[in-house]
Amino acid sequence: MIPCRNNTRTIGRVLDSVKGLATQLVVVDSGSTDDTMDLVLACKTWSGKDRCEVVLIETHWRGYVRTKQLALDACTHEFVLWIDSDEPVTPELAEGIRSAMNRGVDAGEVNRKVEYQGRILEHCWQPEHRLRFVRTALAKSDKARFAGKTHDYLEVDPFVKPERISGTLIHDSFETFAEHLENQRHYSYIFAKALHEQGKRGSAWKILTSPPGAFLKQLILKGAWRDGYAGWLCAGTSAAGALMKHMMLYEMGKGE
Repeated sequence: MIPCRNNTRTIGRVLDSVKGLATQLVVVDSGSTDDTMDLVLACKTWSGKDRCEVVLIETHWRGYVRTKQLALDACTHEFVLWIDSDEPVTPELAEGIRSAMNRGVDAGEVNRKVEYQGRILEHCWQPEHRLRFVRTALAKSDKARFAGKTHDYLEVDPFVKPERISGTLIHDSFETFAEHLENQRHYSYIFAKALHEQGKRGSAWKILTSPPGAFLKQLILKGAWRDGYAGWLCAGTSAAGALMKHMMLYEMGKGE
């Protein structure tokens, strides 16, 4: 299942990465105006071992959780793999998923790594294990669902124990760090608003300490410096995100 909107740059590669793996593509589009839908509909021409049922749902934007839940509810084959429209599956992960299906795994976590200008960043934000694979029957019986307020995520009932699936899910989310900074600004507001609604308030102390803490966590603890100059920039955008989030939260509290 793939939620999307105006993702011409990345979705073609994502669709190609699941050829021969997916037997059903459930795509929920929230108003694309570029060539995204042409790329999706082209999947109907796949043949032979690549042949795949295409289920296209065109709707208004419902928010992250409700949009992805709509896609999950539309899945009818035995297993669901959730990927975003900028997350191609590596061949190693495809093999790991096939193995999980053959073994009848109920749920599985995959490790996602950021790709920057064609290079996989092995240390920034690592590890990033996320639940992305689930047996469809669990979703149909409400034992698996989407949740979250700041970050949306797939969750399963406590009795379901996800396995780790080998391989890497690539996150091709930005072309430049200027673009990534803009993403950070967007999500910083979402995080700050959610924290404010939970009764949290910002402080000058957090504005002072959180950015260097976020920078050092990525650069030193995660070893992002080993990713070269991109690692330094990753640490920098993490610090910028922390700064913006706590500034916004502080402002929201002062405005009451």
